[in-house]
Amino acid sequence: MFLTFEGIDGSGKSSQARMLADHLRGLGRDVVLTREPGGSAGAEEIRRLVLEGDPDRWSAETELLLFTAARRDHMERTIEPALAAGKVVICDRFADSTRMYQGMSRGNLRPLVDQLHKLMIGREPDLTVLIDMDPEIGLSRAKGRQGTEERFEDFGLELQQKMRSGFLALADEFSDRFRVIDGNRDMDSVARDVTDVVLQSL
Repeated sequence: MFLTFEGIDGSGKSSQARMLADHLRGLGRDVVLTREPGGSAGAEEIRRLVLEGDPDRWSAETELLLFTAARRDHMERTIEPALAAGKVVICDRFADSTRMYQGMSRGNLRPLVDQLHKLMIGREPDLTVLIDMDPEIGLSRAKGRQGTEERFEDFGLELQQKMRSGFLALADEFSDRFRVIDGNRDMDSVARDVTDVVLQSL
């Protein structure tokens, strides 16, 4: 099964993905926990290019090509071999993030995002968990991490608000595979809800 976590920056999705992976391993499942951009050697190199540096370092179109290249490598080297071996793959972000960040953040590139996805990736997750979070809280959490990968956080609150609305719209568009979880609670409460929706689908 191919599971993805989505949400705005600081929503807690990375922690929830980790907790779910631990829980499923405890139940005896063979789990691969991975992330985007990244998840393979080549994709991790591209990750550094797109997540570090000045917010205006790349045009949205160039960024889209870089993310697609990273995703293609990730699919070939990590995701598809793991699924073929019968493992559960949990991925922190996937194509829905590209639909949001490159598709909406600077102009409407969504048709191009979908075209490239169909051409080069051609696969959607079996289940997507959206951790829905208040953008102000999420941004303050994300900025509080003091990391180097803050290029998107540096676009500010307005982008995060737009992204939250966009993710909720995606959850409606792909309602067959999306499950929306309220992330404005303590981590354990969120994790319980995540576990419930995932176990119903496994």
